[in-house]
Amino acid sequence: MPASPGLHHVTAICSDAQRSRDFYERVLGLRLVKRTVNFDDPGTWHLYFGDETGGPGSVLTFFERPTAEPGKPGAGQAVALSLAIPKGAAHGWVRRLTEEDVFVAIAPGADDAVTFHDPDGLALELIEQDWAETLPGYVTAFIGEEQAIRGLAVVTLLVDDCDATASVLEEALGWRECARASHGGFLRLRFAAPGEAGPGRLIDVLKAPEAPPAEEGAGSIHHIAFRAKDDAAQAAIGETLRKAGLKPTEQRDRTYFRSIYAREPSGVLFEVATDGPGFLVDEALESLGASLRLPEKLEAHREKIEAALPPLT
Repeated sequence: MPASPGLHHVTAICSDAQRSRDFYERVLGLRLVKRTVNFDDPGTWHLYFGDETGGPGSVLTFFERPTAEPGKPGAGQAVALSLAIPKGAAHGWVRRLTEEDVFVAIAPGADDAVTFHDPDGLALELIEQDWAETLPGYVTAFIGEEQAIRGLAVVTLLVDDCDATASVLEEALGWRECARASHGGFLRLRFAAPGEAGPGRLIDVLKAPEAPPAEEGAGSIHHIAFRAKDDAAQAAIGETLRKAGLKPTEQRDRTYFRSIYAREPSGVLFEVATDGPGFLVDEALESLGASLRLPEKLEAHREKIEAALPPLT
């Protein structure tokens, strides 16, 4: 059976691209690896943040929607995102975030995780992971190697049917349940991608009693993307999704990867993205994210697109 080896990226919605860039690049130390537009709505920014090269499993992207109302988390949506940091880094992050006037919380008895929200209210967590120290960190003027974020750790899905979602993860994507817990009416299942621990390898599926449907808006996670090694692997996964009763789209060229999309039974939008060609296909490593990049089909409209986009410094 074909299997996805992990998450490729997570895409959320922001209300102000400049504010989000300031937060994720300066405060959290992620690299802006691509500034482009939403290919389906080219009058709006689409920003990609990640490690030095934007490797699969490190990437967090944002669609800008300046008029969007704040989203309301609910069933049928990814509702929280954990990012991996090295062992011993949590206390340093508490200090840094506090200095940046970001309200943080640490659960009683847990000194390895820091919980907070981004400027639009997206629920974030920095969590210490053993494997994080085996990967290089992207060092900035504000964030050193010992603290640098190493990629996606855990994404939490809120669903109204755990069994149906679990079936898709296990039977269509090749992930496996590795832990579960129940408390106060909440049921949480944890799934791991096949292979060694690393970025983008964990998903939590959370069922809350009588959770209302999600309302998408600023601060919402729009979709999560699973990795496929290449087109053949993606096609094989697409076939397993069809056999599971989902309706994957045709392949869409996103320049930096190729994608198919399908909604799992509770409504969470899943993407399957190829690992290649990657973010170096149209920019050199040293200049990633420095200028607006457009797909070939939009280049003829560059002047009009640039005029419509809000300033981004």
